[in-house]
Formats: sequence, C-alpha cells, structure tokens
Amino acid sequence: MDKEKLEIMRHSAAHVLAAAVLELYPTAKFGVGPVVENGFYYDFELGKNLTTADLPKIESKMREIIKRNLPFERQEMSCDEAIKLFEQFKQPYKLELLREGTVGVEGKMESLGERVTIYKTGKFTDLCRGPHVATAKAIGAFKLTTVAGAYWRGDENKPMLQRIYGVAFETPKELEEYLKMREETEKRDHRKLGKDLQIFTFSDLVGPGLPLWLPNGAIVIEELEKLAKTTEEEAGYKEVRTPHLAKEEMYLTSGHLPYYADSMFPPMIMMEESGKKSKYYLKAMNCPHHHQIFAAEPRSYRDLPLRLSEYGTCYRYEKSGELFGLMRVRMLSMNDAHIYCIEEQFADEFMGVIKLYLKYFKIFGIKKYVMRLSLHSKEGLGKKYIDNPKLWQKTEEMVREVMKKGKVPFVEAADEAAFYGPKIDVQIWSAIGREFTLATNQVDFAVPERFHLTYKDADGKDKTPICIHRAPLSTHERMIGFLLEHYAGAFPTWLAPVQVAVIPVGKRHVKPAFKLAKMLREEGIRVQVEDANETVGYKIRKAEKQKAPYMLVVGDKEMGGKKLNVRVRGKQKTVAMTVKKFIEKIKTEIEKRK
Repeated sequence: MDKEKLEIMRHSAAHVLAAAVLELYPTAKFGVGPVVENGFYYDFELGKNLTTADLPKIESKMREIIKRNLPFERQEMSCDEAIKLFEQFKQPYKLELLREGTVGVEGKMESLGERVTIYKTGKFTDLCRGPHVATAKAIGAFKLTTVAGAYWRGDENKPMLQRIYGVAFETPKELEEYLKMREETEKRDHRKLGKDLQIFTFSDLVGPGLPLWLPNGAIVIEELEKLAKTTEEEAGYKEVRTPHLAKEEMYLTSGHLPYYADSMFPPMIMMEESGKKSKYYLKAMNCPHHHQIFAAEPRSYRDLPLRLSEYGTCYRYEKSGELFGLMRVRMLSMNDAHIYCIEEQFADEFMGVIKLYLKYFKIFGIKKYVMRLSLHSKEGLGKKYIDNPKLWQKTEEMVREVMKKGKVPFVEAADEAAFYGPKIDVQIWSAIGREFTLATNQVDFAVPERFHLTYKDADGKDKTPICIHRAPLSTHERMIGFLLEHYAGAFPTWLAPVQVAVIPVGKRHVKPAFKLAKMLREEGIRVQVEDANETVGYKIRKAEKQKAPYMLVVGDKEMGGKKLNVRVRGKQKTVAMTVKKFIEKIKTEIEKRK
C-alpha cells in the first residue's frame, strides 16, 4: 500500500475510533482526529478520565463497527448549514472551527472556504476534508496504544482534552512487526536505561539539558577518553586544554557571531582591571581557542601538520522543545581536535580522520552508517555561509576527490555545510532504527585567515594553513546515549561500569568474596560485591538488572576450591574456571577495545 492510501486508511481509523467513543460515551465532545506517523489520534472531552485500561473496550467497539462494514458517507454543505448541524449535535469544538472558518490542528490551520464537507460513519458525523475509504472493512490492522492529555488547539488557556492514540497498518504482520519494534525501542530507550543502570540523571535545580554523570557514567566516560587518547596519541595528536569562556571579540573575529548567536548562551558583562566592561560568552565550540594556541608561537611548514586535541566542554543554548535525553543537551563534552596543514597534506589528513571513524565503528560494531558530504548553497552566501564562491567550489571538490580516491561511499547534501567550509557528517543508525548524526569532519578555509594564522613556507613566505575540524567520537552525551541503545545497556566488558559482580551465598562467604574482589581489582578489573543481606536469587537478579558481564557466586565450594563458579551475562548455566583463567579471559576482552 502506498503512503497516500495508507494515510487515508489511518484517517478513516480515526473516524471509527470517534464513532466507537460516541457509542460508548454518548455525551462526548469531539476535537480533531488527524493522521500521525504510523497511526492516528482523536481528541475528546468526556464525562470521565480515561486510562489505558479503557482502551480494550474502545478497541472492541471499533472492531464491531468495522464488522458492520459501515460506509463513509460524504456530504457537502454551506458553513451556515454545517453550523446548524453541529449545534444540533451539541459539538462546541466543531462549531468553533466553523465560526472561525478554519480547520486543522495545532498551528496547521487552513481556511474552510464557503462550502464544507462532512463525513458520516454510523451515528458519528465529522467536519472533515477527507478523503476516506469507502467502507469500514477497508481498514487494516490497528491497535489503540495510549491515552494522553492535550490542550484544545495547543492553547494552554483552553480546555484539556483526552487524546487516544492508535497505530494502523495494512496487514496484521506489519502491525505485529511494528509493535515488536516499539517494545524493543522502549526497552532500549537511553533515558530509561540511563536511569536503570545509574549512568546519568537530570536535576531541576541544575537545569534542563545539563546532565549529571553518576559514578557508573563517569566510568564509561573515562573508558571512552582512554580509547580516544590512546588512538590519538598513536596518530600524532597533541592534547591541549582551554577555558570554558572567552571574550566576545574572539567570537566576532572567528565569525561565529552573528552566525551562531542563537545557539550561544547570553553574554556575561565583566568589569576589566582597566575599568572597561567586556562581554564574555560560554564557549559553544573549541576551535577559536585552538586557533589561539596555534598563534601562540611562530610556525614553519616543518611543524605541520599540527594536530591539537581536547575533550573540551562546550555550552549551547538548545531550545527547550529540542532537548532530548542525552541526544540534545546544553552541555557537551566533545572529542574535538583541529588539524592545521598545508594544502599538499590535506588529502592524507582528511582521510586519516575518515579511517578513525571506520576504526571506531569496528570497535563498537556499528554496521549501518552513511558518510554525508554537506555542501553550501549559493543563496546562503553572505548570510549562512562565508561569501567566497571560489573557495567553496575548491574545497568541496577537494573533499570529493579524497573520498573517491579512498573508495569511501558517500552521499551529498546541499545547504548543510558549516559556515566556514564543507564537511563530512556521519549518519549512523542504532539497533532500533533511530538515526543519529554522530561525528563530523569539517574543512575550514576561512577562520584561520580571520585570525591571521600563518606559517613560513620553504621560501620563507607567510601562508595561511588549512584547518580540519573533527570529532570522531562525537560528544560524551550523544555517544553514550547512542551506545546505551545500541547495546541495550549491555556494554562490552571493556566499557561496562561493573565488569564482575561477586555474589556471596551467605554471611560467612562475604569475607572471601571481598578477598576475591581485591585480587581482581589488583588486576585492573572493575568489581562490585553484592553483600546485602538478601537471598542469592535476589543478588543475581540485581546483577542481571545492572547488566554486569560476569557474575561469580561464592559459596562453600568456592571457598575451599581453586575454581570459580562463573555465570556469563545472558546465560543460565555456570562455568567452572580457575582464577588465573578467568583473569586472562577478562583481560582478553578488555584488549578488544584496541
């Protein structure tokens, strides 16, 4: 079934929902019932508050109506005639739309015109443009899913209605597949997993979009930093540190103001020693700071490429409605770096970053991704982008050539570049099909010149370097959010906050359990002893909930013997293993990080 026909079917399902509600609650007042992604909803004012427990009854009534195969009867009339009709039905929300001459939902209102159409399904009559299926039996597989509150026409000053959501597909198989994926999505939601695994939290006192990393989250961050720093050290990067704020003058020079002003926090007015007032901004990006490090001493072509890296924390004023768990936040700890090079070095340096992506994807088991070459638009020159058409064409072609020569597949996207140059954005998909922009590799042909960054070439002349901005591991926030969903919280051993849970059977086994834990910690293994005064079954369930890769049950047998009773995550059977062998196994899995 094509998209248009599917939407018609889903819209018709919304009318059947309303018809079912009318039969069950004859005094119901009806709002609107549009199609949404994967389904539909309808808003109602009822004499009672509905819960999800009411949905099976409403769904059953919908199936009765479909079984009756009621037709969708269309009728055209004047607005005045429609007003009289809905006055008779005592439907105030429909009357409001008719008297205002508009129809639609929350910000998407359209003019009704002089004549309107209504559709009748059994006892239910609706003000609707249509079209609809011919009869109710043409509606495929559906299910009501949730009940929520919704303000009439999105206005908080108007009545709160009850919104019933449903999903609908052409076949029962498609519906079943969707519901299974939805269930898996809910299980893997990084916000739920982050809470269950004690990775991060938010506080109203701290503010929205500002995550607080709990001890387990701090461990995951540290492991990601170790991975990045080891990899970057081997690739010749030099680590730097920069302040969390800077003067307005720096961001005006870089060009981020005014291009980026809407995404930056408001400035702070600071009194300087001279008595002059200056504006300071929380940094939204690291690059201008790194440019100042490049400029701190004379540079020669022999010093290039110079690769400066930093896990720098930045702050961006994302709108409240755009915030989403760890994926859209206002504090970002970025795996950032800037590479300063001459034009002849550009291809190797740019491809070196692409190879970093591919290395990380292999480590994390990321198989579905797309490299996207983000380009400028002519219309945006001087507004959204630096106004230099020749350099845009040159640098875009440079990136194309590097990708083609490296035989790296990519797609192109117009009007998605950074304001200072083209870039490769890496789009990846999690196990539940959610798409992320995870990493970026950007060319900067403009800002180094703005800061008068130069190096001496072989002839002793001053030249401006090309700058490559890159962040292969994105931010801690987005990367960990993605990995939580990617692994469903079951991190690989090297990344797991608790690698081994030691479970003493009884009180007399607690001391030996701590002794074993000490031995493992001395080998660099992260261990947690479940020493609460609870049953063994409870302790095992707790460790399973925390998704520890390994559990060691310590009882009488383990106290007196030389072998451990090892339970592997996700498996019921235990394996007998010597302490030495177990340590070797853990260390081998940690080495997989490399």
